[in-house]
Amino acid sequence: MKKKIFVRFILITLFQVTLFAQEVEQPLSKQSRDPSVKLLPDIFLNADFSGVYRNLDQDQFDNLSIPGFGDAGFYSETLNPLKGFNFNYAELGMYSVVDPFFDLFATFHLTVSTFEIEEAYVRTLRLPGNLQLKFGKFLSSFGRLNEVHAHAWDFSDQPLVYHSFWGAENLNEMGTRFTWLMPVPFYLLTGIEALTGNNDVSFGATGFSDPGNNNTVDNGMFPGIYIGYLKSSFDIGDLVVLTGFSGARGTMRIDHDIVSPGGSGIYGDSSLFGADLTLKWIISSVKSLTWQSEFIYRYVDGSEYLNNGMKQSYMANQSGLYSQLVFQISKTWKTGIRYDLLQKNQVVAGIFNRRYPQNMSRYTPMIEYSPSEFSRFRLQYSYDQSGYEGSSRLINQQVALNANFNIGSHRAHSF
Repeated sequence: MKKKIFVRFILITLFQVTLFAQEVEQPLSKQSRDPSVKLLPDIFLNADFSGVYRNLDQDQFDNLSIPGFGDAGFYSETLNPLKGFNFNYAELGMYSVVDPFFDLFATFHLTVSTFEIEEAYVRTLRLPGNLQLKFGKFLSSFGRLNEVHAHAWDFSDQPLVYHSFWGAENLNEMGTRFTWLMPVPFYLLTGIEALTGNNDVSFGATGFSDPGNNNTVDNGMFPGIYIGYLKSSFDIGDLVVLTGFSGARGTMRIDHDIVSPGGSGIYGDSSLFGADLTLKWIISSVKSLTWQSEFIYRYVDGSEYLNNGMKQSYMANQSGLYSQLVFQISKTWKTGIRYDLLQKNQVVAGIFNRRYPQNMSRYTPMIEYSPSEFSRFRLQYSYDQSGYEGSSRLINQQVALNANFNIGSHRAHSF
């Protein structure tokens, strides 16, 4: 009798537990089918801080420029600008699949005084034949490093050639991109871009006129830049090889304060060509050795408009490169060194060669510790011979300790 009562108790208890489980499961399953839950975007926040010491005082550093490269030459626009403590930036990002046909990505760049859209673009997901269309505001795929966000760099600042040809924000424009992943046994991607042309270092969409309006350059029309590239990757045993070739062409409209005495403006055709090569030796699951190099050449052919209403021919041949070697020692430690060189710097205005300095270099070793994938500390030293105050070269020696932190869900970076 007691045995029957015990069995009945067990059966009734199991029945009640089953009913309770069904009651709990039902709202959960309804919630999982709710589109508003499925379409919540991935959200992340990245923040970068630094402490900096350099041999130059702050006024000297702020007045440093790279001769021949216009407004891009000023160092005050770079990261780690202050001698002392810096809040370099925060990056707020969101990503989600919109529907089976599109996804959407946006990042917002925050500083102490600014809040701006860094990128906001839509990509297609289901075009046939490995084709993809991208449109919005985005970092161009020209070269190897341009579309990589600052928190994913191996060093705490831009290569000199990037800063000199693109400015502090790299080549970041409104426009559209069309790519084709070719059906071959290895990775081979070709792409074209049509961009607005607002980059005010190598292009520029805003016109200008001299005080007497003798010479006027009108505002540009979209698109102002056309870009094409070919990128490839393949493996040779434990060696991964990435290479690429890029070209850009557009109109240069640069206003060097033409309304002031001694000012000028440049109008003409601007063409850039780039080549990059990356070799990564996979030593083990946590160790690797990566050599990455990139070369960019710029040719400008146009006219220089002077403050006095005169106009003369203008031609520029400029080139530069960076080459870096990074050793991933373990899961938490890596070290590396980068060599920067602004090689050619030939500018001829009228019949005069301006004889700007050439072969300007910078050397940068670093060591980095990452307690986890969400935090990073990097100690970096640089010996920079590219900065001038007027006609005098000033050697800038700088030590920076950067701390970078990331929270939230972030898409994986491409290698």
